[in-house]
Amino acid sequence: MTLRDGAPIRRFLRLIRFSHTIFALPFALGALVVAANGWPSLKILFLVVVCMVLARTAAMLFNRLVDWSLDQRNPRTASRHLLVSKSVALTLLVFSSAGFVASTAAINRLTFILAPVALALIFFYSLTKRFTTATHFFLGLALAIAPVGAWIAQTGRIDLAPVLLAAGVICWVAGFDVIYATQDYDFDRREGIRSLVVKLGIARGLRLAQLLHLLTFAALIGFGLVAKLGPLYYWSMPLVAAALIYEHKIEKRDLAAINRAFFQSNAFVSAVFLVAVCADRLIR
Repeated sequence: MTLRDGAPIRRFLRLIRFSHTIFALPFALGALVVAANGWPSLKILFLVVVCMVLARTAAMLFNRLVDWSLDQRNPRTASRHLLVSKSVALTLLVFSSAGFVASTAAINRLTFILAPVALALIFFYSLTKRFTTATHFFLGLALAIAPVGAWIAQTGRIDLAPVLLAAGVICWVAGFDVIYATQDYDFDRREGIRSLVVKLGIARGLRLAQLLHLLTFAALIGFGLVAKLGPLYYWSMPLVAAALIYEHKIEKRDLAAINRAFFQSNAFVSAVFLVAVCADRLIR
């Protein structure tokens, strides 16, 4: 296959699950719009998007490299190592990490100083399932960096509003990752991989996911209050609640539908959040 037919690019995008970028990016953009109290400058908007894409690409490549042999033994992920070679993945990891740091340097001093910390946190998640069942929360933390980083990019400081939003993202991601982990319950037990699903069992794990998504909803309301968002934002919250409920309903009916619930529900949650924030801040 040649580069012209797009096959190598498609394989790379499949390797890093590029379509899942839609989960965290709207929270970063929403935080950016609130921090700017309207449209941010095109420069900041562009750099935030670039940082998001590069950071997530680096994190996914690091995850694939760390789990290279493990993924080959898991029936669900056994073909991942065939998408690109290990040396190519390592090279792209170096370039995406360097590109992320360079992009943060173009924003402001604080984003540049915190860039290595951000990389360390998003890389650390890939190691956590080897020693702690709290791995789902570390994944949430990795994605929660996005809205905080976007806020810092606009304001040059950290405030309570993005911290509340980050807490909501942590609970949201941890909740849907617990649901997602039910697919690997047997494999993880056999391989000694730690997760809350392995520790609690599927039924109790799913109940925990429900609690985490309830906390997510509360954090989104808290973010709206602290950020002084208006009625347009709060009127969207029933849609967010409906999407989260749907995600839990579908996993109870059919575990084979987890992938569909995972993508559709979570993409909808993040998209509704972004539209609601933009409607509140940009429609006058």
